[in-house]
Amino acid sequence: MVDILSYLKSDRVLLSDGAWGTMLQSRGLQSGECPENWNLTHPDSVKEVASAYINAGSRVILTNTFGASPFKLDNYGLRDKTREINEKGVIISKEAAADSAYVAASVGPTGKFLQPLGEISEGEMYDAFCEQISGLADGGADAILIETMSDIGEAVIAVKAAKDVSSVPVMATMTFERGKQGYKTMMGIDIEQAVEALSEAGVSVLGTNCGNGIEQVTEIITEMKKYTSKPLIAHPNAGLPRLEGDRTIFDQKPEVMARYIPNLINSGAQIVGGCCGTTPEHIKAMAKQLESMSL
Repeated sequence: MVDILSYLKSDRVLLSDGAWGTMLQSRGLQSGECPENWNLTHPDSVKEVASAYINAGSRVILTNTFGASPFKLDNYGLRDKTREINEKGVIISKEAAADSAYVAASVGPTGKFLQPLGEISEGEMYDAFCEQISGLADGGADAILIETMSDIGEAVIAVKAAKDVSSVPVMATMTFERGKQGYKTMMGIDIEQAVEALSEAGVSVLGTNCGNGIEQVTEIITEMKKYTSKPLIAHPNAGLPRLEGDRTIFDQKPEVMARYIPNLINSGAQIVGGCCGTTPEHIKAMAKQLESMSL
């Protein structure tokens, strides 16, 4: 395959994957267990998730490494396995993808706050991202996807680390909430500020994921398109969340979510997929919609 940026330069659309956590839970992942450690303890189950998305039509799949920063792994006594867990996560997705899909290695927030709000220095956070992303690069990732970011400072540090320790394209997505003054991240960053900062940091692809359903994500991508000519990536949830007892439910049906795909693409998104609540059935419905659009 051509590299992912060359593919996107042709203005074609790539279908990504959906949620991973719930898919692992359906295979036995227990509450309180480290999902990323399954790369070492249950690699076949992790590969089943990747393969399910490939079979549904995904041409970009992520990795089971979202929470595999040294800081988060330390909560499970696994910090010394940071590089191993990340490298293995990429290897598993690469095996499932073979030559049919790109692997964008997932890097989520560290769960720590930068000084002076928190106790972590920029140097400490940079070193943590370097450690994680070095493992992803060793595994052979086609791209690094820094996702679900709210703090633009943390996102920019992650981008710098990715560019310093790997040679593959770096993508980044922010999570926004809609308020009286429009869409902003939890840390108060608006869409224009996010696009400007990520672009200056040197990302190749940027966009949004999580926090919103596909209708709201379409609005965010439309706004992002005003400020950048870079390819945009969109990973909406399967509708807006609702609480059912102590469970968070995302219940937008695959065929309903897929119905909004033309609008999302027309707004400027070139990589489309899903986040919380989305399943291989959602991706299959999106693939069918894209096929009907000859994309």
